[in-house]
Amino acid sequence: MIVEMRYGAGTLPIEIPDKNVASVLEISESVPLSDEDGAVREAIARPIASPPLAEIAKGRESACIVISDVTRPVPNKVILPPMLETLERAGIPREKITILIATGIHRPNEGAELEQMVGRDIIDTYRIVNHFSQKPEHHEYLGETQNGTPVHIDKTYLESDLKIATGLIEPHLMAGYSGGRKAICPGIASVETMKVMHGPELMEHPKSSSWYLRGQSVSHRSD
Repeated sequence: MIVEMRYGAGTLPIEIPDKNVASVLEISESVPLSDEDGAVREAIARPIASPPLAEIAKGRESACIVISDVTRPVPNKVILPPMLETLERAGIPREKITILIATGIHRPNEGAELEQMVGRDIIDTYRIVNHFSQKPEHHEYLGETQNGTPVHIDKTYLESDLKIATGLIEPHLMAGYSGGRKAICPGIASVETMKVMHGPELMEHPKSSSWYLRGQSVSHRSD
């Protein structure tokens, strides 16, 4: 059987002996949004179980929007413009808004790659910085967790008056699901924090698996 595996911006054909194929899982087709921009603006104006972003931003002096790096297929070109417009209309000066790329322990995203992620207009208009996990001076130590994990988080994020984390929801090999809290750790945590959070003790924990949620594992297995 020939299976097309995603690789970079395209795919690579991989031949798997038929005797080794138990089953092939495919993602169900979905209907694209007819108005992406309108849908994002509606979500910002009428979020679930939260005040609108415009209301939260009132009276704030600065803002930091954390975005995923190039390894995550987040549509930043779609979600960032209405968010940025909302922050400015709420009174936060443009020069006080920072977009922080949550690289985790990955390399920085720059040049053409960054333009592909956020678009030329945003690059030319707003301050964009990469997180550098291996630069201690870029982090602030916040103490330790109950299990002794040292918590070092990017100062750009901590020093901002309004903190916004973006991302996507997808199965993750050790965190259950990607997105949400992962924008902060590993997204903007130091390598010292990640030595524990991505260390063997946690990576080998029985609850460290894909699709693990609320105490129940829903991982698919074909025997």
